Amino acid sequence: MTGSRKPSPQDIADALRDRIRTGTLKPGDRLPTQARLAEEFGVERGTVRQALHGLHRDGLINHVTKGSPPRVAAPAEPAVSATPEPQPSMVALAPRLVAAFKQPHVRVDAVSFTAETLMNALTEPIRQIHAGLLHPNSIDVRILLPSSDIELAFPVPVAAEAEDEGRDRLHQRWLAQRNAQGQVLRHNLLTLRNEPHGIDVHVTFRALPFTSPVKLYVLNGHEALLAYYTLHRDRVELDAEGGETLELWDAGGLKTPLFSFTGGTNPRDSGFVEESQKWFDALWETITTDLTLS
Repeated sequence: MTGSRKPSPQDIADALRDRIRTGTLKPGDRLPTQARLAEEFGVERGTVRQALHGLHRDGLINHVTKGSPPRVAAPAEPAVSATPEPQPSMVALAPRLVAAFKQPHVRVDAVSFTAETLMNALTEPIRQIHAGLLHPNSIDVRILLPSSDIELAFPVPVAAEAEDEGRDRLHQRWLAQRNAQGQVLRHNLLTLRNEPHGIDVHVTFRALPFTSPVKLYVLNGHEALLAYYTLHRDRVELDAEGGETLELWDAGGLKTPLFSFTGGTNPRDSGFVEESQKWFDALWETITTDLTLS
């Protein structure tokens, strides 16, 4: 601090803040006494006290008293939410599956529009099994998908004049994707039956008589992950050459936010996991039918 103007409380606070930021003053260190700071900056003690009170309000030092000098405060811990912030389904599901596959007996129950998200997210735990990082004894995957016999709630054409033919072509497009993704998912999991892994793997599909407005994953009966299918306007190619397109209402399953609820964290989350498992089991055992991926 040079020149004829005496440092203000803000000047002193900024100088001390810079020492804390650069590590010259570390968490737990005592600051110099108010007398020494007043001498260093060429000001009255009252000016120093104002600067210290400002640093205290900012959480950089502990309580300022007239006795011993204050200490540099420890960095504040970041706030931890009881429930993690939702992330896109493709991002959120893979690490949760890896955690679930650390258990000796893995059970994954899924309700979705297609198996695309689950197929992609399972790539990582399967890779870790092949790399010798995960060692489950058994894997049981049950998947509920819309029946091929129903009229899907989505995707649907935007234009009324394209309704009939457009619906049929979108249905066939969805059916091909549903079957292909399900076959890849099943194949990738069943390879784990082979040596050197020898894991007891079961993958079963059943058909829903309706289009689910949500996707749900229940992992080991302990965690439930839920996402809402939110419709948006899109355009797709209906032929391989890309010459014919159709504007439609569709739901982007990979990007929709996935909300996680873990049993045992609090009564609300535990209740949600329990009811989600009950809902899945009730559908599986009652109104669903066998699904063949042709």
